[in-house]
Amino acid sequence: MIEEQLVARGITDQRVLEAMRTVPRHLFVEDAIQAHAYGDFPLPIGSGQTISQPYIVALMTLTLRLTGSEKVLEIGTGSGYHAAIISRLCQKVYTVERLDALVGRARKVFDRLRYYNIVSRIDDGTVGWPAEAPFDAIIVTAGGPRIPEPLVTQLADPGRLVMPVGGQDVQELQVVDKRDGGITVTTIEQVRFVDLIGAHGWPN
Repeated sequence: MIEEQLVARGITDQRVLEAMRTVPRHLFVEDAIQAHAYGDFPLPIGSGQTISQPYIVALMTLTLRLTGSEKVLEIGTGSGYHAAIISRLCQKVYTVERLDALVGRARKVFDRLRYYNIVSRIDDGTVGWPAEAPFDAIIVTAGGPRIPEPLVTQLADPGRLVMPVGGQDVQELQVVDKRDGGITVTTIEQVRFVDLIGAHGWPN
């Protein structure tokens, strides 16, 4: 996975590669598909959701440019795998998920791995986590029609947000940089994610 899927596609940051190497991806999927956990594709995790392919997880993580001291907000806990990766690279992860079943399962894996710098809650992720703002970095692991304004508001200055934005079939991975009161948005590449459901996303 590391050499063929990540390094071969230009992911060379050693901290990101080490996190991808040490977090056991197979623990975040059902037993029946664990043999496929390290394949170059997303996998179903139930409730109509997926765990992203390893390359996309690494790319989005790399884009945040984490140095180790950051407070990170993740929207869309899903399997918990992406939060686990990020937790190896920052000080603390706050992750929000709207589906109870997914949060419960992810918490069990976090506890099993003793990843104690991850806190989670069940809520509409598109409104963020106002009580814990601001966040040095925000990552959204579902695609929405636009970047939710509450997330931009809760992003620290300086801060960086990465999110898939576009239609319900295909999106562009966008990066929001907030610095000195200004906002710049850049596009990385075309991606495909499940829908971001919520008040500032797609309707349920």
